[in-house]
Amino acid sequence: MPISNDGIMVILSSPSGAGKTTLVNLLSNQDNFKVSISHTTRQPRPKEVPNKDYYFVNNDEFKRLIKNEEFLEYAKVFDNYYGTTRTPVINFLNEGKNVLFDIDWQGADQIKNKKLDYKLITFFILPPSKEILFKRLSNRDMKDKLIAEERMQQFERDVLHWINYDYVVVNDELNSCFTKIKNLINAELNNGSKDYDIDYIRSHVEKLTS
Repeated sequence: MPISNDGIMVILSSPSGAGKTTLVNLLSNQDNFKVSISHTTRQPRPKEVPNKDYYFVNNDEFKRLIKNEEFLEYAKVFDNYYGTTRTPVINFLNEGKNVLFDIDWQGADQIKNKKLDYKLITFFILPPSKEILFKRLSNRDMKDKLIAEERMQQFERDVLHWINYDYVVVNDELNSCFTKIKNLINAELNNGSKDYDIDYIRSHVEKLTS
């Protein structure tokens, strides 16, 4: 843990389908980690539980929260709003809990720009290949090929934001990806040595975007 008694913030972002939500859920099982639950205007997917996976609200309610400046960050993604309200996050941090964020690059930029007085570690998750990403998207709850293709077009733009993150991790195999993230968080907190190869990441991004 950091010298301060406050918690830390850990952001995981990724292009749609790269696995950040699964990784956030795994990390949340670690001691002292809490997931920040986002508000969204999109419809629940199968198996999603309201007030556990997301706070599902309509557009009017979301806009009311924007107007009242209650969001730490918010963004419009694929025609739906997503946002993180400030109060629960700050309360967790002040209680010494570490807060996990499952948000996109727009939200990550907003939180970074807030320059809050808490340690922040950011991760960008990449798929092993575009082919595997398309397969994951097609196999998800979205059987519509057009939706998967729209996500793939967005991927081309999203992947360019990798450079703004502290660490980029390839989600080739879930458990090894999870272990790598966990080890990097521990190294950050304890000033330990980091197993991180930026040249490998740069080369992998070039393959994904070529």
